[in-house]
Amino acid sequence: MKYLGLLLLLVSGVSRAQDLRAGTAEVDITPPVGAALAGSYTNRYATGTHDPLHAKAVVVEQGGTKVAMVACDLVSLPRELSEDARAIVAKKIGLAGDHVMISATHAHTTPVILTNPSRYNLEGEPKRIAEEYTKDLPAKIADAILRANAALQPVQMRAGVGEETTLGFNRRYFMKDGSVGWNPANLNPNIARPAGPVDHGLPVLYFESADEKPVAAYVNFGVHQDTTGGLLFSADYSYTLGKILKLAKGDDFFTLFTIGAAGNVNHIDVSRRQPQGGYTEAARVGAVLAGDVLKTIQTAPVVAAPVIRVSDRIVKIPVPRYSETEIAAAKRVQASFGKPGAAPFLELVKAARVLELNARHGEPLDAEVQVFTFGDQVAVVGFPGEMFAEFGLTLKEDSPFPVTIVAELANGAFTYIPNRIAYEEGNYEPTSSRLPEGGGEMLLDSAEEQLLKLAHRNVDGK
Repeated sequence: MKYLGLLLLLVSGVSRAQDLRAGTAEVDITPPVGAALAGSYTNRYATGTHDPLHAKAVVVEQGGTKVAMVACDLVSLPRELSEDARAIVAKKIGLAGDHVMISATHAHTTPVILTNPSRYNLEGEPKRIAEEYTKDLPAKIADAILRANAALQPVQMRAGVGEETTLGFNRRYFMKDGSVGWNPANLNPNIARPAGPVDHGLPVLYFESADEKPVAAYVNFGVHQDTTGGLLFSADYSYTLGKILKLAKGDDFFTLFTIGAAGNVNHIDVSRRQPQGGYTEAARVGAVLAGDVLKTIQTAPVVAAPVIRVSDRIVKIPVPRYSETEIAAAKRVQASFGKPGAAPFLELVKAARVLELNARHGEPLDAEVQVFTFGDQVAVVGFPGEMFAEFGLTLKEDSPFPVTIVAELANGAFTYIPNRIAYEEGNYEPTSSRLPEGGGEMLLDSAEEQLLKLAHRNVDGK
């Protein structure tokens, strides 16, 4: 159902754009050399740093209401660590957890965050580093929020949506043999056509001071951050994005990047023979995005009455029960992780899912869907996993807010969130997903209901 035609009226007495304040800060979260790298089903250990990793925060305040938006250069961030960081912030400055959105950028050259259970069979020094890093991380994330809060200054917000059509490709393909392939080889003659769409939208929130000096940009784009490869810590293409925007806007300019609905989207064009990875490719992707961001900023209108509203819901997702035979088989497969002769890839993926869900003993997953809105123009929606592009496109089409941002991997890390048809098609993402078939649609429904509720609040002025 489309709500774009909904008329949103502004009541008298609404605060003006110049009542808005924003502050930014970043904290280095780069671990020591030797830390295990996440985002793979083989053990990898960092040998150095290409560019440092950060927890970046933007705090925005208007009319006594304050929200924090955080992006961490990590593959993902378990919900319990986000909750720990929120608790610190609530204790220090009284900002409630539902007013804090903490997401991961999904860069694959970032450290392992240890969970229990964990698919990573770490031992010795890498395990010690991961344990220490995981323990210290919530305080560092909270520190970024606290510093941003201390740096609040009057700003105005501009918001626009650019388009970038050359960087993203759906990585699931209908094959000529009737199957659905995942990341098939370049120029694979069995490829028929992509099995899903790509969201080419590039929403940008741009903050400038009262005298129109550049302050910060919140940039969102739906393409996997798995470009660099290698064994050096790196924030991937978002590093170059921020670096170029500093060149264009000044050394103090701050860029916060969140990843959009990219669960089935990456940067690989299978119609090209050339290799498409490495630091130069990541730099190319970041540079193209930076140019698009600058063009979007140039014409983005001011959000004239950015009243901040917040909505937050926990969607209870059922988990399956597994037999003793299934659990034992998963443990045998898991034990081979990172070792010579490891089990086949999809068996490793399935084993990790079985053991993680089995550890819940039937307790449902708490999937948080969080929404911030700014006036009647802007909405930021946080989902706790890697949403398929179909969900992002549907939400934006249905949203009553012209600029709707989908920030995935926010306040949770439930791996992939495919749409229903993907479970029938099979392959990697549905095999990995911690959500059952239909779970993604439950989250989408929650987001749409919250957006409509907040839109009506704008009309009512309450």
